[in-house]
Amino acid sequence: MFLAMNRFRIAKGREAEFVDHWRQRESYLAEVPGFQGFHLLQLEPLGDEPADFTLFASHTQWESEAAFEAWTQSEAFRKAHANAGKTPRELYLGPPQLELFKSVL
Repeated sequence: MFLAMNRFRIAKGREAEFVDHWRQRESYLAEVPGFQGFHLLQLEPLGDEPADFTLFASHTQWESEAAFEAWTQSEAFRKAHANAGKTPRELYLGPPQLELFKSVL
């Protein structure tokens, strides 16, 4: 198993708009061999949450790192990211942070 995760710092008060954007987005992931699942997660605050942003993370699950790499080179990837510039930039407090995880157990 291989996970690709992006962390997003979203401006306070813009959370619903961010989630709605993802809800309406066409990902084309189901077309890609090796894709196993997608989740969009919102941090559940434990008391010391940042005052200026809410943390979200998206993650995709793949059968292997090779399957993920093939996705990044695919036409489905290009189609899924073609409208990335149409998201209102004021939602984001900085660029997403990509993290890649491989299964070790």
